[in-house]
Amino acid sequence: MILNFSFKLTAAKGKLWCSFSLYKRYRVVSTAPVDVLWQKLINLADVSWHPLFSQANVPLGLIAKPGLIYQVVTRLTPIPIRLFVENVRPGELLSLRVLAIPGMEQKITYQVESTLCGSYISYSVTLRGWLSPLIWWLIKPYSARVASELANAAERLV
Repeated sequence: MILNFSFKLTAAKGKLWCSFSLYKRYRVVSTAPVDVLWQKLINLADVSWHPLFSQANVPLGLIAKPGLIYQVVTRLTPIPIRLFVENVRPGELLSLRVLAIPGMEQKITYQVESTLCGSYISYSVTLRGWLSPLIWWLIKPYSARVASELANAAERLV
């Protein structure tokens, strides 16, 4: 687990500006093959393994492709939020941007890699904006479980 944050308070032209950014990374080892992990991850309709998302509004079988925008409903609120698929490197990386609240920017990155010890799943969250401390306080318990829940879901398939 890697935590990196910065907080800047600046004054300019008689106004006070607050800048906050946070980067958090979680890493888990799984016994499931990378292919199984990747298929579970890019199936956007199946969010049953995700501790924060309860449902997605995409057709069954739709896989992640760059430029795709879709909506998910969180377990915290019934209000849907939009996700933008930024980058996909098949079998390696999936990068999403959360388009939810003005004043906050959130980027989510999943990485999977195969090693001699098993498959590694890396889940990274980057938050920027003045609302970031509040959002982090809300989603922190869920974010800590995302990588392990993905590993458990993939291992149940094997």
